[in-house]
Amino acid sequence: MTRHPLRLAVLEAERMLAAAGVGSPRADAELLAAHVLGVQRSRLPLIPLVDPPVVEALHRLVRARVKRVPLQHLTGWAHLGGLDLDVGPGVFIPRPETELLLEWALSAVGADPVVVDLCTGSGALALAVAHRLPGAVVHAVERDPVALSWARRNADARAAAGDRPIHLHSGDVTAPGVLSDLDGAVDLVLCNPPYVPDSTPVPPEVAEHDPPAAVFGGPDGLDVIRHVVGVAARLLKSGGHVAVEHDDTHAVAVPALLSARRVLTDVADHTDLAGRPRFATARRT
Repeated sequence: MTRHPLRLAVLEAERMLAAAGVGSPRADAELLAAHVLGVQRSRLPLIPLVDPPVVEALHRLVRARVKRVPLQHLTGWAHLGGLDLDVGPGVFIPRPETELLLEWALSAVGADPVVVDLCTGSGALALAVAHRLPGAVVHAVERDPVALSWARRNADARAAAGDRPIHLHSGDVTAPGVLSDLDGAVDLVLCNPPYVPDSTPVPPEVAEHDPPAAVFGGPDGLDVIRHVVGVAARLLKSGGHVAVEHDDTHAVAVPALLSARRVLTDVADHTDLAGRPRFATARRT
């Protein structure tokens, strides 16, 4: 059996992805190769030759990626806050932009806060907080049963790895009284809600694979966020903080919604690494 240079196989994968318009062809090609080989991406230069079945498996995945199947669906995981979380069809894929919201949130609270993650999806934010703050009591809310099953899967895996278990709740943040037993007792409310305005064009990976209810937030993208602001104002204790991710067209609208609540102060908007408006924060007086 003739072995093949891995470097050439990865270069060919990169060429195919670039021709298909995939935004990060080199990174995707290397991550898919690492997935097939079961190694870290950084170890690829240490593997000069591979067997033909490895090349065939890589090219099968590349052909799927060319059809714009999300990279995370092909590898089965997404990264946030130092964790690799299981993802797949039926759940929103965590984005790198959310790392900035997470880091802000961790800097805003003490060592043992009560934290609520609304619209938790895969459980990414809630589990990242529980991992980084071992003393935190973390609650996470999700209305979609498929997404909630992914969150339970990830929560069980993190608990088995030694993290403090989180409290998962099946609930709708737009329903009255969600988590009412925590009113006035929460130090930090986080939310990465559906916020894309309905008419916004999105990439094929989003349009064909992310659940629409986890992406689109009504005509102006604010349908869910309006409720989230009210829930946060109700849940937070004095001095507690809220952080809400939003569309890059919401730099004025979301801070305005927060400022409209008289109990919320220190309202600010924050940009992502590309300089685009990405999340808003406030503190309860």
